[in-house]
Amino acid sequence: MNRNTVRTLELGAEDIPSLLVENVDHYRVRGPAVVVNPHPDPVLLDVEPRVTIPALSSTILADTTIVGAPSVLVLGLPDRPAAEVVRAPGWHPLGALLPPPDPADPTEFPRHTPLWKGPQDGAGTARLDAPHLLGEHPERRAEETYEIRVNLWYAPAGTDCAIHNRHDFIEVHTQIAGVGRMQKFHAHDHRTLYQDIPMAPGYTTPQPFCRTAPGGGYRYPWHQYRADTDCVWLAVEYHRPAR
Repeated sequence: MNRNTVRTLELGAEDIPSLLVENVDHYRVRGPAVVVNPHPDPVLLDVEPRVTIPALSSTILADTTIVGAPSVLVLGLPDRPAAEVVRAPGWHPLGALLPPPDPADPTEFPRHTPLWKGPQDGAGTARLDAPHLLGEHPERRAEETYEIRVNLWYAPAGTDCAIHNRHDFIEVHTQIAGVGRMQKFHAHDHRTLYQDIPMAPGYTTPQPFCRTAPGGGYRYPWHQYRADTDCVWLAVEYHRPAR
């Protein structure tokens, strides 16, 4: 098995070099770059005192060696304004990618929201025990292979990116540029906010928000991303194999 196999992730952002590094074995990150650990075990860095990148987490590294990992995602920090990213091919307003809205559904995504989605690319696989990962039982049991998919998002300053609670996958978000926040709500109503998680470049939301649902799938709380400044962030999705 070849070590430190590097592939470019096609995320539609030339000024954010994005790499998938697989079979990591003493891989040197020149950086500065956001390094994401998409796996359920910590990733050890070759520094003293001992430092790790925790499971499904991230940090910014520069001139640092990663001792080993099944894979990591390495994204350069952009040197141009965040809004420039949507000029690249493959970026679309989310509203243009969705089917026509249902007027009878008050939770539909507001099509006028200035939320942009970039191209999605596969980023290998991860072995997960979802109930353990999501805090539902204390010990690891049977693991399954999940497909990892990643894409960048952009929203301008002051954007509420729409409260929602539906996903058919596990996800976490990593901040790349700007300052934003992930928010949780008791209901589909901004007045019911109960958790506000600030996000600066290099930060990943702690533990996925969801829990497993009876019969498969996942239960999410009402949540949204909010952009305090112009923001670019990375969505890391874990898709369960079809049965």
